[in-house]
Amino acid sequence: MKEGPDISRLSALIGDPARANMLSALMAGKALTAGELAYEAGVSAATASGHLRQMAEAGLIEGVSQGRHRYFRLADEHVQRALEALMSLAAQKGHLRSRTGPRDPALRAARVCYDHLAGAQAVEIYEVLTARGLFAASSQGIALSTPGRAFFAQAGFDVAAMERARRPTCRACLDWSERRYHLAGSLGAALLQRVLDEGWAIRAPDSRVVTFREGGQGALAALLQLG
Repeated sequence: MKEGPDISRLSALIGDPARANMLSALMAGKALTAGELAYEAGVSAATASGHLRQMAEAGLIEGVSQGRHRYFRLADEHVQRALEALMSLAAQKGHLRSRTGPRDPALRAARVCYDHLAGAQAVEIYEVLTARGLFAASSQGIALSTPGRAFFAQAGFDVAAMERARRPTCRACLDWSERRYHLAGSLGAALLQRVLDEGWAIRAPDSRVVTFREGGQGALAALLQLG
């Protein structure tokens, strides 16, 4: 094989249906046990253990011990971004898996993407904020503009702390269902956490779906002055 990054190994790991289901489950941002991931993948505990070991060795996931239990999560944001890009590409090329039932519309409307809000509502928020000039182009993609820093600081976000951190403050993340962008990065994560902490929305158990409560969307619109 030619010298350079070995994408064949990672693509083979991600491309296995059982492992793909496990990684998709971890996209919700929650750490899950081997048993929970075996259920998501539809495989036995022994088979799941083998899959998890391979993905951990490749740096796709990491294990965390908590008391008697061991949990697994995505290794870092680079893995999350790669998975989201693959989901978006699959959607664009028409490679979709269909699960019938009421969860699909809800998943497309608002869901968790690793640690930030995704779906149609998140895309609309990002596009409105972008149109108001709160983001500026940067070498990393996007960054807060001067008006953007002032706006989010006034809205109660610790922008200074975000900009001191190693993680990008804001990042445009391609939404697999809308095929447009939503807000990621530390600001995107802080925004989702604010929505949940205020009780404006709740996360559905064992799902990536985010459901806004009555008045929740209005409260978020008021916070961000969406009009």
